[in-house]
Amino acid sequence: MKIAGFHSNHDAAYAILENGRPVIHAELERYIRLKEPMGDVFDLMMEDLPESEWADIKHFAHVFEPPSKRHFGLAYKESINKVYDLVERNEGQFHCPGHHQSHAANAFFSSNFNDALIITVDGGGFDVVAADKECVPGTFTAWRGDNLDIAPIMYLRDSTTVENSLNIGMMWSLCTEQIFGLSRGYPKGNQCGSVMAMACMGDPSKHFDLFYNNRFCGAKNFPWDKLRGLAKESEQNCFDIAAALQKATETVFKEIVDNILEHTTSRNLCLAGGVILNSVMTGKILTEWYGDRFDNVYVCPVPYDAGLAIGSAQWVWHSVLRNPRIKWDDNFTPYLGHTYSEEVILNALNSEKNVKFKKSNVDELINLLDEGMIVSVFSKGSESGRRALGNRSILADPRRKEMKDLINEKVKHRQWYRPFAPSILRERVKDWFETDHQSPYMSFVFKIKEDKRKEIPAVVHFDGSARLQTVTENDNEWYYSFLKKWERKSGVPVILNTSFNDREPIVETPEDAIKCFLGTDIDFLYFVDCGLMVEKNNI
Repeated sequence: MKIAGFHSNHDAAYAILENGRPVIHAELERYIRLKEPMGDVFDLMMEDLPESEWADIKHFAHVFEPPSKRHFGLAYKESINKVYDLVERNEGQFHCPGHHQSHAANAFFSSNFNDALIITVDGGGFDVVAADKECVPGTFTAWRGDNLDIAPIMYLRDSTTVENSLNIGMMWSLCTEQIFGLSRGYPKGNQCGSVMAMACMGDPSKHFDLFYNNRFCGAKNFPWDKLRGLAKESEQNCFDIAAALQKATETVFKEIVDNILEHTTSRNLCLAGGVILNSVMTGKILTEWYGDRFDNVYVCPVPYDAGLAIGSAQWVWHSVLRNPRIKWDDNFTPYLGHTYSEEVILNALNSEKNVKFKKSNVDELINLLDEGMIVSVFSKGSESGRRALGNRSILADPRRKEMKDLINEKVKHRQWYRPFAPSILRERVKDWFETDHQSPYMSFVFKIKEDKRKEIPAVVHFDGSARLQTVTENDNEWYYSFLKKWERKSGVPVILNTSFNDREPIVETPEDAIKCFLGTDIDFLYFVDCGLMVEKNNI
């Protein structure tokens, strides 16, 4: 049986589950090449899927939107009518789970836990949670996960409708735009990550009270002009403001979670929502706050709103249809994009006169990296989520300190202080990091052991930390094998890994990959599955 899940607000996406397992998760931004669009995701699915597969879909789930807000997905009448026609033709059903309910379902059902405390934090979404079926806008929720069911424990409302409430996600978006002059959404995407990167270089005490006392309860009387002026005066002022925002976020988050803990004895914690992309904060859950309280902390691969498409379908499969839980080996797969045949790849290469290519292998890839080359890789289905995890990645030698500045300036064209992530063999984490915990989707920032930092300087942030990706053979066979060979060659089980893009969504198609390769100072492009090494044709 197949289930289709949709989310048609910003971060529009659809997902298909087959017998409870995801077979595709398509984010609209990967196809239109602009970040965080609102768009007709129903049309995307109808175009993507062969008509022969439509009859297999028995259930459709779209995240709930109240009538006053249906200027997003449910307003696309032509497409939604096609879906309703399919539901009737297939003798299926249409479902509308809530926003945070779908986040919670994605977090819990993507984990291997039978029970968990589930927390979701974002910029707001609607759920029907009250006994009288009242539609409630919320920003911070807690749920109890128990096998096939998720039940609400706590629901904090949006600050635009309730005076003493909270909206961490909206405050971060507003600060990113209003104070630092960065993008907060379409078409360049939300650049809150840049603000998070600044924070470790600042003094949080200078502005902490301002953010903490506001409690993220709205922007009406917030001193935007003053902070914007300070930010324009110096880069250090920017760092100090970012540090205060980060520290206040962590403090408020922990205070709320402390109060939630009395409602559960579970030793497992699941997290979702756009704010959970703050990997510095999620790292502290394990290293500073709750290392003794929780045995396991899990963040799903798509915690932001594109993951609602997956979560809504998972909720139908488990909570509505009562199908048993699925055991993932080792983790829920994030590699849910389309795959491209060798024929398609060759056609794309042969159509571009500015490249030349030859048959190659992983050994040559490793040799090029060892020589200081920057190599982008393209393999199988693309990763869902904000972070490249080995299938659409730019790789470089972490032993070379200059790599950080070189890639920021010549490839990614972004701020000098932005860090790069290390991919590391899961079994080697304990030897290199102070915290031995899995992080298959780059969800946590941990400190690198002090004596190891000098060995991989290109992936060490200014405070000695890194947002790591742990890699197992079950998660990604090619990437794990590559890392094993790289360790034998280089002496380190770590590679610098950043997303294969340049100020645009992660590349999806072979054509996207070639275009990005030609538009940057990436030295080589390697198509893993067909063993083709590509270089620029300078003749």
